[in-house]
Amino acid sequence: EHLRICPQGYTCCTSEMEENLANRSRAELETALLEGSRALQATLAAQQRGFDDHFQRLLNDSERVLQEAFPGAFGELYTQNAKAFRDLYAELRLYYGGANLHLQETLAEFWARLLERLFRQLHPQLLLPDDYLDCLGKQAEPLRPFGEAPRELRLRATRAFVAARTFVQGLGVAGDVVRKVAKVPLSPECSRAVMKLVYCAHCLGVPGARPCPDYCRNVLKGCLANQADLDAEWRNLLDSMVLITDKFWGPSGAESVISGVHYWLAEAINALQDNSDTLTTKVIQGCGNPKVNPQGPGSEEKRPRGKLALQERLPAGTLQKLVSEAKAQLRDAQDFWISLPGTLCSEKLAMSSASDERCWNGMAKGRYLPEVMGDGLANQINNPEVEVDITKPDMTIRQQIMQLKIMTNRLRGAYNGNDLDFQDASDDGSGSGSGEGCPDEACGRKVGRKSASSRTPLTHALPGLSEREGQQTSAAARAPPGACPLLLLGLALALLAAAPRGR
Repeated sequence: EHLRICPQGYTCCTSEMEENLANRSRAELETALLEGSRALQATLAAQQRGFDDHFQRLLNDSERVLQEAFPGAFGELYTQNAKAFRDLYAELRLYYGGANLHLQETLAEFWARLLERLFRQLHPQLLLPDDYLDCLGKQAEPLRPFGEAPRELRLRATRAFVAARTFVQGLGVAGDVVRKVAKVPLSPECSRAVMKLVYCAHCLGVPGARPCPDYCRNVLKGCLANQADLDAEWRNLLDSMVLITDKFWGPSGAESVISGVHYWLAEAINALQDNSDTLTTKVIQGCGNPKVNPQGPGSEEKRPRGKLALQERLPAGTLQKLVSEAKAQLRDAQDFWISLPGTLCSEKLAMSSASDERCWNGMAKGRYLPEVMGDGLANQINNPEVEVDITKPDMTIRQQIMQLKIMTNRLRGAYNGNDLDFQDASDDGSGSGSGEGCPDEACGRKVGRKSASSRTPLTHALPGLSEREGQQTSAAARAPPGACPLLLLGLALALLAAAPRGR
């Protein structure tokens, strides 16, 4: 009668032994959970490193071609503006890495600055004060001084970079979710059930009897009920990640565009040189006749003009191999959360191979008769082995479910070419947005890291805040103007879907 967990009766265990075995069984299951998640974490981390290295290499190769080819082709038009080109590549890297930059505005500012500098270089005989250059900037859009290159680069780059960076961020979020959920402690009721499953047979003198398969599954379905509730959003995330890899191919795909930024820069300078005389005439018509620079060269002096012909070409092979491996691994990981009980039972808990009279059923050697419960919290209301309060979901896991929802939403936006960090009510679906409403230090070209994996839910910062209130407050704080009604509606629907339901 001194036993508190195992069936009372003749026993090999003292109270102290039973307590020690209970602690041991809990530690063993927690270790098994960590080990079972490490392989998936390692797979996701390796994928993230592989894709990140590849996309970074594409951008580095593009900049290297620019630095090698542009000085000989364009001379001082490039060398005197080399820093502007370096800055553009630096900002593209920052954006790809998750910085809070509005890519279209960044590109627009680059072209505006470059036009002012090149126009001055092409007309050294003229005095061009700031107000004249301001007028030039206002004339630039209809005059298209760089031809179609800025528009083409904007359309392609905004889609390509957001697809690449959001995919890599998705791998990071998936890995973070696995890591955090693997550390969620077991409930006291689960610990008692696991002790009964693993070691009570020892206390009753039948240590050779291994747990019955259905008995083991019921115990772990009860213990891991909250984890199984990740299943739907986990699948949505992985499906969205597989889908967005379609945006890596073709002339507007991530690989072609990221590796070919220099191509559009060369096309732009070529166009400016070709259109220089016509541009000058129209600028003078719109902005007036500028004064002649007495210290400048004579107007009759013509500067030598070089041109650079580059071919658009797709890099071969590497990304295709990465994507193929990632798709296979992501599909294999789709049922990770609902397969955990069965995996742990068969690999870690020495489950019996069959339900017969020789397996341990929690009370003695014999058949296990109760039916196996379904997956998830709501299905544990009648679990015969673990007492589960289905009205009290684990808050850490609910927060991770919300992180999966947020990341999936970002991936779906990126699939359509939209960066949801800058989406607002005035957007026309092309992926542009004002970016208004962010703090001064994070707006425009001032950099602040902003990735889904680094967000801290408000329920962590303010323990007194309920999860639902924290999620709504966090979402509202992040949402740009105009996005709040849609985002709050989506969050409300998500919270309703996530709420546990009784029978």
